[in-house]
Amino acid sequence: MPRRSRRPAVPAFARYTVDASVFVNAFNAHEVGHADSLLVLSAMQRAGDPIIVPTLLLPEVAAAVARATKDEPAALQYTSAIERFPHLTFVTLTPAMARHAAELGARHRLRGADAVYVSVARRYGTTIVSLDEEQRTRASAVVACRTPGRALLDRR
Repeated sequence: MPRRSRRPAVPAFARYTVDASVFVNAFNAHEVGHADSLLVLSAMQRAGDPIIVPTLLLPEVAAAVARATKDEPAALQYTSAIERFPHLTFVTLTPAMARHAAELGARHRLRGADAVYVSVARRYGTTIVSLDEEQRTRASAVVACRTPGRALLDRR
């Protein structure tokens, strides 16, 4: 009898909601976990995996990169590059999406921005990829959540 892997198989059609923490980590080669964040984003691009994110991603990334580097032009250039990612879809925070995020945030004690990502992931049936342990732990009651490293392992 063949042995079965305990690792869940990657669905033929994987879809992701990637948190700003992963994009920021992929930008900064000096951060712990940088290689996994960069590799998972590259793997998603190569495979053509849909990445569905809230428009909130752009100001979060720009602000975090500018704060860390003190380089506003580099931060804005990076967010422009993110906007050009193939297979990336931005979801606008409409009043209905905001209400859904508010409900999820209150129910699962999520921070505001985290609730927005979870709301997007739930609506579009995606897996959240995030470095934020609190977000992953609390959101796991609602959607599938992975670290970049775990998302890479799932792809193998």
